[in-house]
Amino acid sequence: MAEKPSSSSLGMISRKSIFCLFSFVSALLTLSWFFVLRSTVSAGFIDLSLLPHPKLNSVINNGNSASWNRNDVEPSIGNRVRAILVDNEGEEEKPQDKVGLGDVKCNSFVNKSNQVLKVFMYDLPSEFHFGLLDWKPQGASVWPDLRAKVPAYPGGLNLQHSIEYWLTMDLLASEIPGIPRAGSAVRVQNSSEADVMFVPFFSSLSYNRYSKVNPHQKKSKNKSLQEKLVKFVTSQKEWKRSGGRDHIILAHHPNSMLNARMKLWTAMFILADFGRYSPKIANVGKDVIAPYKHVIKSYDNDSSNFDSRPTLLYFQGAIYRKDGGFARQELFYLLKDEKDVHFQFGSVQKDGMNKASRGMHSSKFCLNIAGDTPSSNRLFDAIASHCVPVIISDDIELPFEDVLDYSEFCIFVRTSDAVREKFLINLVRSIKKDDWTRMWQKLKEVENFFEFQYPSKEGDAVQMIWQAVARKAPAIRLKVNKFRRFSRFGTPKDGVLRKIPSPSNFW
Repeated sequence: MAEKPSSSSLGMISRKSIFCLFSFVSALLTLSWFFVLRSTVSAGFIDLSLLPHPKLNSVINNGNSASWNRNDVEPSIGNRVRAILVDNEGEEEKPQDKVGLGDVKCNSFVNKSNQVLKVFMYDLPSEFHFGLLDWKPQGASVWPDLRAKVPAYPGGLNLQHSIEYWLTMDLLASEIPGIPRAGSAVRVQNSSEADVMFVPFFSSLSYNRYSKVNPHQKKSKNKSLQEKLVKFVTSQKEWKRSGGRDHIILAHHPNSMLNARMKLWTAMFILADFGRYSPKIANVGKDVIAPYKHVIKSYDNDSSNFDSRPTLLYFQGAIYRKDGGFARQELFYLLKDEKDVHFQFGSVQKDGMNKASRGMHSSKFCLNIAGDTPSSNRLFDAIASHCVPVIISDDIELPFEDVLDYSEFCIFVRTSDAVREKFLINLVRSIKKDDWTRMWQKLKEVENFFEFQYPSKEGDAVQMIWQAVARKAPAIRLKVNKFRRFSRFGTPKDGVLRKIPSPSNFW
């Protein structure tokens, strides 16, 4: 029978085991710190062969190490370097064209995907859209026959918030063969095939024309239409299926949809800015910022230059504004006596638009100052005039800024700096002719991105808006799928999905 080990022998074995384990762990920690310390000295000291795929090296090196083949990485745009992940080893890769930053045009950043956005548009009664233009339906259709006559939209300042009209027209045209239009979006009749659901309510026009309460009315027509719209949309199977998350609501005028926005807040809003919205009602992650339609004349065949534009800095508009617009009156007193600055009160009355067109066309820089809201149509008037915008609006959100670099053709100044004595005028005077000319040239390259027209053309404002919506489509799909996790077996017995609560912080 084998002799049992004594307690002293067991203790010695245990101590040896603990010592060996301690030595192993110490060696491992020492080796780990060795690699960490080497990696903090320079990216070039990282053993790139340890990475899962050698072409991921470009992400770490960011173009600074010679240990990888530069042909394996796409040319950088700005300060971004994208790695090419190719698993087909042995296949010869096609050489990439080298592109310098100075050679990149603005339309290089525009979405060139052949993926067409599929849009389901509700057949709302005409009182919600073209009926507001005094158009009368003929027969059973609620839509005008665009092959016969295109309903006209009212001019003047109404035009600046007319995006609802242009987007609806574009969807209707997508169903008519022979109309030469660009194809970023197409209308589909089956909602289950659609990426988004479009609600064709001309909300800005409704506010502009019908927001006043007539003596014989208890409520305005605009408010009544919003109430009817909410009742209609939220009762549709498409809304219940997604909780409204894949719906598009047009509310470009800052005062439009005041009564309905709180009940439709889960939808994607297309807005001019977020100035009068709670962050949970509207935000840059969920919604799309669209440009105003400029109301002054475009500067066609612009052959001007730095020297032929006599006015250095131009502003004409309302000077005394509330809320964030206090800077206008401050700047008025700072700039009114500068000899080459035009800073005056102006309106659309008494040939105001033509005067503004002539003034912007003859100016080097045009001021875009926050008013009652962060945005202003003046920015897009300046772009159409090739007058370099000087933006003084700390909370402004800009259309398509995920694909356009506005710093290439705009000057941004913080409000706190702009109202300092001599700061703004000295800044503008310091911009040299060559720098101004580069921005002026870029304005001519990007102006089409902000142009509304029918039929729509490739790269214009209508197509840019659809492409902005399409870039949000994957996030929308994710939200809808998460919303529907329990919809099959977790709904009430009557099959009606629960109502969506309003945000608790809405004022």
